[in-house]
Amino acid sequence: MKYSTPNTVLYIDGKFEKAADANADIYGQSLHYGYAVFEGIRAYQTHNGTRIFKAREHFERLKKSAELVHMPFNWDIDDLIKQTYKLLELNNLKDAYIRPLIYCAPNMTLVAATEVSIMICAWDWGLYLGHKLQKVCISSYERPNPKSTPIEAKVSGNYVNSILATTEARSKGFDEALLLDSDGHIAEGPGANIFIEKKGRLYTPPLGNILPGITRATVMHLCRVLDIDVIEKHLTVKDIKHADSAFFCGTAVEIAGIANIDEYKFPLRWTDTVGSTIQRTYKSLVLEKHNYEVII
Repeated sequence: MKYSTPNTVLYIDGKFEKAADANADIYGQSLHYGYAVFEGIRAYQTHNGTRIFKAREHFERLKKSAELVHMPFNWDIDDLIKQTYKLLELNNLKDAYIRPLIYCAPNMTLVAATEVSIMICAWDWGLYLGHKLQKVCISSYERPNPKSTPIEAKVSGNYVNSILATTEARSKGFDEALLLDSDGHIAEGPGANIFIEKKGRLYTPPLGNILPGITRATVMHLCRVLDIDVIEKHLTVKDIKHADSAFFCGTAVEIAGIANIDEYKFPLRWTDTVGSTIQRTYKSLVLEKHNYEVII
C-alpha cells in the first residue's frame, strides 16, 4: 500500500510540509525504544461533507496516552482538530485514515522525554480487514501485563506484540489473531476489541487488560439505543467457543464479523446476528445518516 505521493503534505509542529521533505533524527528515543504514542482516526465522506469521526475523543486519548508514559503534551486539542481538517483539505482526502504521532527528540538514555514533536499524516483508506468474515486463531502471544506497561495507552512499542500475533496467525492460514491476557482471559485482537454474542446478548471483556477502544464505547452506546443487552465480564476460551457469533471492532476495522475461532465455527449466519445489526448501524452513524437509531 502506498501512503504518500510526491505532493503529500504532513502537519509537523505547527507547520505543513511535504512528506518527501520530512525527516526524523536517528538518535530519537522513539526510533530506538518505541517511546512514542499515537492515534488512529477515521474521516468519512458524508452528505454533510468530510467529517472526522470522534475527533475530540481520539485527541483526548492521545493526550492521556502521552501523560501515562510521562511525555509532555503542550498542544490545544481544538487547534489540532482544526489543523487535521486542513490537512485533509490540502491532501484532497475525503475518506481517510488519520495518524497523529507524538515522538521524542534525540535522547539515547532511558529517562522520560522532556522534548517531543507531533506529526499528523493521512491517507486514503478502504476496509482494513476486507468484506469477508474473519478466520481467527487464539494466539500463543499474550497481551502485555498491565503491571509492565499502561495498557490503556496507545504506545508504539506495545504494537510489536500485535505484529507478532498477526504474523503468527497469517503463517497458520488464519486472517487474524485473538490474544488472551496475562490471566488467561480473552483480551482483544492485535488492533481491535472483541464482542461475542450468546442468546441475543453481547459480551465483551472489561477494561483493565485491554485498550479502552473508542469504537468499543460507540458499540456499547448503540446497544443502549437499540435496547440490546451488553455485558462486560471476563471471558474464557470456552465462552467464545460456545458463543453464537462474534465480531471485532475498532477505528481501522470498524465492525468486522468473525467466521470461526480455531476449529470452532460460529453457528449463526452473520446476517442474522446482533453484530450484523451493529455493523449496519455503525456505518449509518459514521456517515451521519440521521435514522441510524432505527436500523434493525
